[in-house]
Amino acid sequence: MINYLRRTIKAIDEKYCAEDKKFRGLHPLVEAIDTFFFTPDHKTTGTVHVRDFNDFKRVMITVILGLIPCAVFGIYNVGYQANLTGTVPGDWHGSILSFIDKILPFLHVFRSTNVLGCFVFGLCYYLPVYIVTMLVGLFWEVLFAAIYKHEVNEGFFVTGFIFPLICPATVPLWQVTLAITFGVVIGKEIFGGTGRNFLNPALVARAFLFFAYSGQITGDKVWIAADGVSKATPLAYARGGVEAIQNAGYSTFDAFFGFIPGAVGETSTFCCMLGMIFLIVVGVAPWRIVASTFAGGLGLAAILAHFSANPESAAAIGPMWHLVLGGFAFGAIFMATDPVSAAQSNLGQIIYGLLIGALIVVVRVYNPAYPEGAMLAILFGNCVAPLIDHFVVEANIRRRQKRLQAR
Repeated sequence: MINYLRRTIKAIDEKYCAEDKKFRGLHPLVEAIDTFFFTPDHKTTGTVHVRDFNDFKRVMITVILGLIPCAVFGIYNVGYQANLTGTVPGDWHGSILSFIDKILPFLHVFRSTNVLGCFVFGLCYYLPVYIVTMLVGLFWEVLFAAIYKHEVNEGFFVTGFIFPLICPATVPLWQVTLAITFGVVIGKEIFGGTGRNFLNPALVARAFLFFAYSGQITGDKVWIAADGVSKATPLAYARGGVEAIQNAGYSTFDAFFGFIPGAVGETSTFCCMLGMIFLIVVGVAPWRIVASTFAGGLGLAAILAHFSANPESAAAIGPMWHLVLGGFAFGAIFMATDPVSAAQSNLGQIIYGLLIGALIVVVRVYNPAYPEGAMLAILFGNCVAPLIDHFVVEANIRRRQKRLQAR
């Protein structure tokens, strides 16, 4: 059966999508389907320096596997937070649940706070955002692949998986369409596609949402999947210090494991850590970037907390709260480590991570209008990563020249 499927794909490609055929523009799409399900059968020819079993597709699939704990728990937490309010969803999400109740009456438990109920409740919000993200993003990927006559890269599968996780559950689908279009086209394709973009496309899309529709993306109500409920994220209370966070009903336990309002996949530092361990063990995530981002952010947070004269300020909350709130852990593990937009040299990765970690805390502490700093910090790090690598390489060259002159 598997061999028959592959022969069918190959036959369609050769008969209709070859270079001299009528539908040759669809060759990138057929090739993408083939390589998604099967190992590429192209063999390296000529002289090569390194042969490795780990191709780009395997790297992207590994990243997605590392994201699964965050996605699964995030979907559950969306339903859990909404069920805590005791309300039911309105708009089209409520229509989805009503339809499920009619065709499967025994599934009324989905309205309850048990694990299955919360997960399905959250899935009704997450799944439409994910589907729209993938359909729109892959449309642009295939279109540009056909225009430029290159392969459809698997890189978008990671972008399409991450983007819904860094958005509120209630983000409108038309905004998702505009944002992912901006992220793919402006953030990646105009630079030549995967491997040539210097910014993380998922973060570019999220930044578009923030700056274009800030009133609808940062308010109290957007983080809870229920109508008429106002509940800010713990990070918003951090501007009043640790006591303000605790008075709002949040503990470090809830924040670490993710039982708090926030973007779908960012709330659970514990799940982020599981993904971090997996990605570092398999050698996909550069440990230098992860370690230096944590060191830069948590180190600066500890210094600010030590010297803070006002306990009712964001500077006084300390490194633990910075770690478990917002997108600090998620950004450091899954987005700062992007193999395309991050620094490449060993020393450059350490500098790059320290810069991002410190900047996250600086934005959180000194910009009261924008409590979350991970997105802007990582985008800034992406912008300066080539410059960091340039100076690291130049410094290495100068050291080697001095050693040669000393002989």
